[in-house]
Order: sequence, then structure tokens, then C-alpha cells
Amino acid sequence: MSENCNQSCSSCSEDCAERTEMQNDFSEKPHEMSHIKKVIGVVSGKGGVGKSLVTSMLAVAMKRRGYRTAILDADVTGPSIPKAFGIREKAMESSIGLLPIKSKTGIEIMSINLLLENDTEPVVWRGPLIAGAVKQFWTDVIWNDVDYMFIDMPPGTGDVPLTVFQSLPVDGIIIVTSPQELVSMIVSKAVKMAQMMNIPIIGLVENMAYFKCPDCDKEYKIFGNSNIEKIARKYHIDVLASMPIDPKLAAACDKGMIELFDGQWFDPLADILEKLDEKNENVGGKKMKIAVASENEMVTEHFGHCVNFNIFEAENEQIIKSESIPNPGHRPGFLPVFLNDMGVNVVISGGMGGGAIDIFNEKGIEVIVGARGYAQNAAEQYLLGNLQSTGSVCHEHMHHDDCGQ
Repeated sequence: MSENCNQSCSSCSEDCAERTEMQNDFSEKPHEMSHIKKVIGVVSGKGGVGKSLVTSMLAVAMKRRGYRTAILDADVTGPSIPKAFGIREKAMESSIGLLPIKSKTGIEIMSINLLLENDTEPVVWRGPLIAGAVKQFWTDVIWNDVDYMFIDMPPGTGDVPLTVFQSLPVDGIIIVTSPQELVSMIVSKAVKMAQMMNIPIIGLVENMAYFKCPDCDKEYKIFGNSNIEKIARKYHIDVLASMPIDPKLAAACDKGMIELFDGQWFDPLADILEKLDEKNENVGGKKMKIAVASENEMVTEHFGHCVNFNIFEAENEQIIKSESIPNPGHRPGFLPVFLNDMGVNVVISGGMGGGAIDIFNEKGIEVIVGARGYAQNAAEQYLLGNLQSTGSVCHEHMHHDDCGQ
């Protein structure tokens, strides 16, 4: 790492070890029978702020609006989700995958406690093993049809959050905090990690903000005055909800009846989550899919003969997802149709035959040729407006004009 490194890999051209590691594709595909639309991570910089409670209530709030919801409990060493929902049965494994347990109202849940013979047994595992188990909750569990999956992350910025951010297609995160002054530093760490991993931050939720006396309705700031607004302004993010200390809510969790608790704190946040789909439907230049003809991680010289296509999904000029697709074959007219069917808006390559360019243009797909270097860097430079097409035609096809056709 250079001594002048600002940890912003997206705008850096140095080939340092850290940058090379960031460009590796660690993404994992869900089980082939899973159908998951939105993945929302619920994170906190420290433990004990009510992150699992917020995760549970968000799933309940979206379920009440008619959406199919699920919870992936990634807090392996402190799994409390099954307790909140009153789930005691164990997850079953079939010949094709692991089946999640459904709550009383039909919320799909997977947690390590649903696999242990005794749910009071401690999970004494090292970080990589825990991260591997979380990854398997994504790849081996049959999640069926899910509109919103909420991931209850362990506190901090260690192995599991890193694994989730790198391996799962997280659409955004919600950061849970409490009013203490110390939280400002802790939240800063969570925000910076999300920014480094290019994960959108939906906003902040403050738990234990106050206690309302049931006799006089007066509010008491048990943990002192809130700093949440100051933190939100510092990082230009929104405060989504402010939750009180409520003994009835705690009792509902202890009794496994969180689904029956009637709380209105998350209605504004539920509105925001519903609008995520509206934003994705309204392309308007905000969301696009970029295909880079590559040889592993590098832009290839010849479009039609590339080893793979690195596909980058971008929103608001930032890459939010990436995957690598093997070249399905070099047949006349096939690749432009193949990429169009995948929803690709932009194709980047070192060179391309004129015939292929014409087909892409007919389908409204922009073509950038003359690119070099790392595939992700080429996509990032395009999003920044710094990558222009040179009009390069593959030399071996200048007369036959069949590269990529």
C-alpha cells in the first residue's frame, strides 16, 4: 500500500496488493431453487444495541405489507432470531438442500441454532469457519420466493461482514446504534467499511433512544442525549427510526411473540424499502449493467474470443454487484443477442468487429472499444465518464468483419 493511499480503490490506478485483492470476485450464487429479490444487511459497530431486534421487526413490518420475507441469521456466535420468533423445531436437510424454518406468519428463517441439537451449546469456531457457515446459509439453503431478505450481521467489521459484503448481492445496509457518545466512533467504522466495499447505506436506526413513563407519558433519556443527528449529518445519511426502551417489546421477544407486537416505528423505513424496487425499475441512467470482454480479470483484445465476460451492475454511477460469465461460444450473431438477453446496457472490449457493433447498436447497447487494463477499472472509468471509445476494430477481422458476429 502506498503511503499516500486514501483507501479509495475505485479511483486508484495503482496495482498494489490490496487493490488486487479487492478486484477478486468472491461472489456466490444462491441455491438454484432460491429466488431472492432484495438483500438488506442489518449491521452495528458494537454488540448490545438491538440489531437482532431491528432485523426481526423489519421482517415483520414488510411481511405485514404483503411481502415474502426471510431472515438469514449471520450472527453465528450470538443467534437470537429463533428465540424472538418462538421457533424450537430444527431445520431439515433434503437431498437437494437445506430447508429454512417458517415462522407463525410465514417468514423464512435460517440460524445456526436451528441446526444445533441443543440451542444452548456455544459455537466455539474460528472466524473463517463462521464465515464459511454464513456463506452456506446463502448457497445451500432453498429460500424459495423471497421479496426481502434481511441479514442479521454480527457486530463489528470482521470476517463475517466482509464475507457477506463480498459474497452476497447486498442491496443496502441499515446501521443500528444507541445514544451513547462512544457510538459515534463505532458507527464511523461501520460507515467506512460499507463505503470501502461499495455497499449503499440506507440509513441509521437508533435503539434505546428514550423511555416513556407509562404513568405520566414523560420521556427520559436513560443513556443521555442522542448524537444520531450529528452522525447522520457528518456522513450525509438519513435517520430512519428512533426506538424507545419498551418493556413490552422485550417481553414479546422473550416469549417468542415478536410477530404479534404492534409497533409503528418502522413504517417510514418500510416505505423506503418499497421504493428500492421503484428505483430499479426507473433506469434513467441511474442503474445499468456493463459487460467487459475479459481474459479472467483483464480486458481482452478480441471481443468474440474472450475467455469470460465480467458483468458489473451499477447504480448512481457506483458498482453494486459483479459476476463472471464464461464466454458461451463464438458463433455468428450469437454474443450480441446473448448479452442483450442478460439486460446489458454497455459492452467494453479491446476491439470488436464492425458487424457485432452494428448488432449492438440496433439493440440500443453502447459499445466501447479500445479499452485496456483491469476489467473493473475499465467499468469504473466508464461510469466516471473517463472512458471513450477509440473505434478499434479487431485487426484479424478488418476485412472479414466477423468478430463477435
